[in-house]
Amino acid sequence: MRVGRLIVFLGVAAAVASMAATAGARTSSARTTTVTFWDAYSAGGGEVKTLEGVVIPGFEKTHPGIVVKDVTIPYDDLHQKLVTGVAGGQLPDLVRTDIIWVPELANLGVLAPLDQVMPDFKKYAARVFKGPLTTNYWKGHYYGLPLDTNTRIFNYSPAALSAIGASGPPKTFAQLISLSAQAKAKGYDLYAESGTSCWNVCPWIWSNGGSVTNKTYTKASGYLNGPKSVAAIQMLVNLYKAGEMPGIIVNSNAGLGTYDGINQNKYVATLDGPWMDAIFSAAYPKTQVVGSLVPAGPAGSISVVGGEDIVMTKSSKNKTAALEFLRYMLGYGTQAQLALAGQMPVLTSSSKWLTRVHPYYATYVKQLLTAKPRTPTPKWTQIDQVITTDVAKAFQGSESVQQALTDAATQIDGLLK
Repeated sequence: MRVGRLIVFLGVAAAVASMAATAGARTSSARTTTVTFWDAYSAGGGEVKTLEGVVIPGFEKTHPGIVVKDVTIPYDDLHQKLVTGVAGGQLPDLVRTDIIWVPELANLGVLAPLDQVMPDFKKYAARVFKGPLTTNYWKGHYYGLPLDTNTRIFNYSPAALSAIGASGPPKTFAQLISLSAQAKAKGYDLYAESGTSCWNVCPWIWSNGGSVTNKTYTKASGYLNGPKSVAAIQMLVNLYKAGEMPGIIVNSNAGLGTYDGINQNKYVATLDGPWMDAIFSAAYPKTQVVGSLVPAGPAGSISVVGGEDIVMTKSSKNKTAALEFLRYMLGYGTQAQLALAGQMPVLTSSSKWLTRVHPYYATYVKQLLTAKPRTPTPKWTQIDQVITTDVAKAFQGSESVQQALTDAATQIDGLLK
């Protein structure tokens, strides 16, 4: 089993688990400082169980004067709760935030610049991958440290792929198109997607050589609505209109969810991240899912960079204790334990052992070599909503792809200004 392999290769992880096993012997009388930590870890794949059953008890065992109060919030609600918390002055000490939210929160002035308030910031920054580290940079300072990283790959059911008569997953756009028609003839949808945000559609835009903005992130017109971006979305719209993609791309109630659809032999594949294995295998132990690279377009196979950073709020009254927990979250043992739950670690040293935790990580590591970040701007949430809304119009047929992306680009230009 995976836990056994990890203990063999990473003896330190067993030590972390041992800390948790003895943590119950502590008494509340020794607890003097409470650190509040907001996050959106998933309960479905064991992330919350690992955090609350292993990581936090291990930290509290070695830091008897500190208690960590974990507040797990659904991802879709966390951003709104943070914005509401800013307005109401009710924020935690630490937040596990989506990498794309850091510029917005930093620009609002609610984050503490870690490179100024954390004496050993440079030491920890040197231990992590540079790409994820840069997602914490805004206007001259680093406001956090990377906590986990990820990307999306083409996760598919080998049994379903065999059922449609395919010898392997699509490696190119052309194969995606031909296999989609082949899957439909057998009663399957080859590729199921659950939305029209950049997270969902940008891998196709980038792989086709398109982009959302120029390289300086100051203009979308001519880029998001450029011929290469339009062609990528048109390919997906064509599949949808041919009845070769499920309706959940524009309406979550128009079909089975991606996981349910794969399990029930309705869908062959979806794009998803490294957490899928733990969540899917727990929910559907009899259905196997494996991964391959995103089908390549003219520009290659390019996916989207995801992940979370850990940040400290400027209003925290427990900064010293909060920094201790932040350091612990970037520790070797903690990163190893969370890797078991589907979280890709950010330590450069993890490349030596990550695939020993589980072989599926190898595809994600390879995909990350070309993966791109979403536009780093405080207005990203609004920009992404524009993309989501206007791309959906193209699928629904109320606008052509060209018109939808032109409308979106015009709105985004205004937001970038």
